[in-house]
Amino acid sequence: MNYITNPEIIEQRSMEIIASELGDRLVQIPVEMRPLIKRIIHTTADFEYADLVSYSTDFLTKLKESLLAKSPLIADTTMVLSGINKRVLEALGVEYYCYIKDPEVVKLAKEEGITRSMAAMQLTCQRWEHPILVVGNAPTALFKLAELMNRGEASPGCVLGVPVGFVGAAESKELLKRLNLPFFTIDGRKGGSTVAASILNAVLYELRGNITP
Repeated sequence: MNYITNPEIIEQRSMEIIASELGDRLVQIPVEMRPLIKRIIHTTADFEYADLVSYSTDFLTKLKESLLAKSPLIADTTMVLSGINKRVLEALGVEYYCYIKDPEVVKLAKEEGITRSMAAMQLTCQRWEHPILVVGNAPTALFKLAELMNRGEASPGCVLGVPVGFVGAAESKELLKRLNLPFFTIDGRKGGSTVAASILNAVLYELRGNITP
């Protein structure tokens, strides 16, 4: 059996197939957002995502500005962080964190009877003024963010919020869309850590050209 073994050719061919199968739908997607959506489909093999994305008009610009300005990137879980291209983040000078296992977070979650994702969001907003937030798993992180913003205790630079699941996921993303900030999300139950990482990586691959050798 003959099959392709070169990873670059595999990816190139995959993107060609995605573009072909999207057909006329691809033309309807703004040019600057096409790499993100194609990367999501490449990761999931699920073309429904092309019809589920929602984002603010300033999300992509703000995310790029934040990355180039070396704003810290905070992920809600280690799974999300593990999928992000950290070599590009480091080349850009962007610090990255996940506080889900931080002793202070564990202690706060236990004391207040909340999820660690909520406690991690609270700690994040206490430590950083305008972080890039990447939420791929925990709807409660987005609910907590909304609470903090309503109290004037959070001011993220932008939010990539695509938690997956059956309890609170769709609702948390609808809430995110009503917050006054740059956002990207996936309507409904779908999403997850691999989707979150794929979206961010699509932007990072574009920004590689801005890295000074």
